[in-house]
Amino acid sequence: MALKVLNIVESAYRATLEEQDDTILWTTTAMRGAGADVDVLLRGNAVNYGVRGQDASGLQFGERKQTHPPRLDNDVKRLIDKGAKVYVLTDDAADRGLEPTDLVDGLEPISRSNIGKLCADYDQIWHW
Repeated sequence: MALKVLNIVESAYRATLEEQDDTILWTTTAMRGAGADVDVLLRGNAVNYGVRGQDASGLQFGERKQTHPPRLDNDVKRLIDKGAKVYVLTDDAADRGLEPTDLVDGLEPISRSNIGKLCADYDQIWHW
C-alpha cells in the first residue's frame, strides 16, 4: 500500500528569484511522476500560486534580470494534470481578495474548518 502524503505549502515564492519554480511544487511534480501519491494544499500567501495568468517576465533587481520567471499557475495546473489533488484554502484566498474565477481550473476549494478532516485522509503531512 502506497504512502499517502499531503504537502501543505504556506511559505510562498521560496527560491523563485533564483529558479523558475517553487522548490516544493517542483519536487511534488517529480514525485508524482515517479508514482508517489502526493497532493498539495495551498494556504497563506501560497494561495497566490493558483492565480491564473501570472506574468513575472519583467522581474528585475538592479542589473539582475530574471530571464526564466516563475509560472506558478502553470506549475499548479501541471500537478493537477498529473493527477494530484491541489486544494486551495478559500479563507486565505478571500483574505487576499481572490475570487474563484481568478484561479486555475481544477483547484479544489477547502475551508479552514475542514483542514483537520482533510489531513485525516493522509498518512503523512509535510508543511512548508
